[in-house]
Amino acid sequence: MKKYCIWFLLLILTISCGPEKEHKKNVLLICIDDLRPELNSFGATYIKSPHIDKLAADGRAFHRHFVNAPSCGPSRYTLLTGQYGLQYRRHYNQPLFSRAAEFQKDAVLGDASMPAWFRQNGYTTVSVGKVSHHPGGRGGENWDNDSIPEMPSAWDRHLMPVGDWKTPRGAMHGLAYGKVREPNQRDVIESVDGGDDSYPDGLIAEEGLRQLEDLAAADKPFFLAIGLIKPHLPFGVPKEYLDYYEGVDIPPIPHPEKPNGKTTWHGSKEFMNYNRWGKDPRKDAEFAMTLKKYYAACVSYADKHVGDILDKLKETGQDQNTIVVVWGDHGWHLGEHAIWGKHSLFEESLHSPLIIFDPAMSQKGKSTNALVETLDVFPTLCDLTQIGKPEYLQGISLLPFMKDPSSKGHSALAYSSGATTIRTDRYRFTQDASGNMELYDHMADEYEIQNVAMENPVMVEKLKKLIIDKAGEIAFVWDP
Repeated sequence: MKKYCIWFLLLILTISCGPEKEHKKNVLLICIDDLRPELNSFGATYIKSPHIDKLAADGRAFHRHFVNAPSCGPSRYTLLTGQYGLQYRRHYNQPLFSRAAEFQKDAVLGDASMPAWFRQNGYTTVSVGKVSHHPGGRGGENWDNDSIPEMPSAWDRHLMPVGDWKTPRGAMHGLAYGKVREPNQRDVIESVDGGDDSYPDGLIAEEGLRQLEDLAAADKPFFLAIGLIKPHLPFGVPKEYLDYYEGVDIPPIPHPEKPNGKTTWHGSKEFMNYNRWGKDPRKDAEFAMTLKKYYAACVSYADKHVGDILDKLKETGQDQNTIVVVWGDHGWHLGEHAIWGKHSLFEESLHSPLIIFDPAMSQKGKSTNALVETLDVFPTLCDLTQIGKPEYLQGISLLPFMKDPSSKGHSALAYSSGATTIRTDRYRFTQDASGNMELYDHMADEYEIQNVAMENPVMVEKLKKLIIDKAGEIAFVWDP
C-alpha cells in the first residue's frame, strides 16, 4: 500500500508540474564604438583580434555590412528601433532623446524599440555601458539623471559603472585613471602601464560579466547589451596592448588625398580638436602611422573584453542557448580621403563589422559578402528567437544568411544631417541638401575617387528612386 501511495504522489507531481518549459534563446549584443572592419578575420591581418575572430569562425561574419548613419547617436537609433529615423536627421546624437520626448505625448512610441519588444515578450533586458548614445542611457548635464531616460520602457536595468571618472559623461571620453577630457586635457593618444580598469571599458566589462552571470542563473530568458567605448577617441590604451604592435608593419593609407569637387568631405573637426602637439597626420606620415598603431591597440583592447564576455557566457553554460551579436556602430577614416574620423558618407565611415552567432545555425564559420545594413539586426533577432516581429520594422531579416551565406543581399541606405546615400553591389550614390550628386562605380573605383554622376543620369535617377522606395520622400527632406 505504501508503495502505491508513493507512485500516486509521483504521478500527481508529474501532472501538476507538466513538461519542463522550453527556454527561449537568450540574446547577447556587444556594441563597439568607432570600430572599422579593422579585424584579422575581416582581412586586416596585422590586427590582433583573436576573440572576435573566434566568434567569426563559429558564426556568420557579414563582410559588407553598412550602418545607416556615420555617427553614434543616429546609428544606434537605427539598431535599437529598427527604423531609419530620418525625421531626426538634424538632431545629431540626440534622436533617441527626441523620440523619448515624443513618448511623453504618445505612449506607443516608448514601446517601439528592440529591448522593449523583447521585454514585452518575456525577456529581462539589461544594458551596460554605451549601448544607446549616452553610456548608461540617461540625460542631464552629466548623463546620470534618472528622470531623463534615453529609452523609456526599454530596460529592466541600464547601467554605467563610472569609477574614478565619477560620471558617465566623464567616462565617455576618459583618459587613464579617472582623468576626464577637458579643453586643457585632450591628448589624442595615451598609453599607461596599467590594467584593463585603467580605462572605463575595464569597468564596463566587469559589470557586464556580473550581469551575465546573474541573468544566466535566472529562470527567464535575457537580452543583455554591453557597449564598449574603445576604439573611440581619445586613443588611450593600456601599454600591454600597444606592445602587440611593436615591430608590426602597418599598411599605408590607401588613398590619402582630399576628393575633388563638392562631397561630404569634412575637415576632421572632432579629431583636430584634440591635443596633437602641433602635428597634422594629413601632412606628417610618421604621426599618421603612430595614430594607426594606437587605433589598432584600442581594437585589441576591445577584443580582450569581448573574449572575457564570451568566456563568461560559456562558463555559465548558456553558450549553446544564446545568440551573440558583435556590431560596430560605424566606420572611421584613418586618413582615407584626408579624413580622420567619421561623419562622412564615404565607404570608410559607413562600413563596419557585423558578426552573428546562433547555436543552431548551419554552415558555421562561413562569411558572406552580401550587402546588408544595421536596420536588419532587429528583425533577424526576432526570427532567431521566434518571438515574432513588430509591424514598424523597416529592415530585412538576415535569417536566410544564417542558413545559407550565399543568399542574395540588398541595398544599404545611410544619411547625415544634410545628405542621403545608398550603396548597391556596384554603386554608391549620394545627394546633399543643395542638390549636389555623387556617383561612384565600385567595379572601376573601389575607393570612391571618381564622381561619375554627370555621365550616368539614368543610373542616378534609378538610384534616387531606390532610395525613395526604401525610406520614402523624407529621404530628401532636409528639415523634417
